[in-house]
Amino acid sequence: MPTVLCIGRFRFHFYSDERLEPPHVHVRTPEGECKFWLEPIIRLASNRGVRSHELRQIERLVFENETLLRNSFHEHHNR
Repeated sequence: MPTVLCIGRFRFHFYSDERLEPPHVHVRTPEGECKFWLEPIIRLASNRGVRSHELRQIERLVFENETLLRNSFHEHHNR
């Protein structure tokens, strides 16, 4: 479960066994975890316990770091 980025309370990471899914990133917070698709467009895929105001912050951070996250996903999953 490689960590790509840590910003404040948020840890952006991947699971190694998800290479068959479209590019995405998981974000862990102290309260839960959410997942954002990175392609074809950035959008929330799932949420377990992350509060709505934090989801908005995380979404903004995903957009701001889109290139890093997408490149890291492809590199980690050899695509």
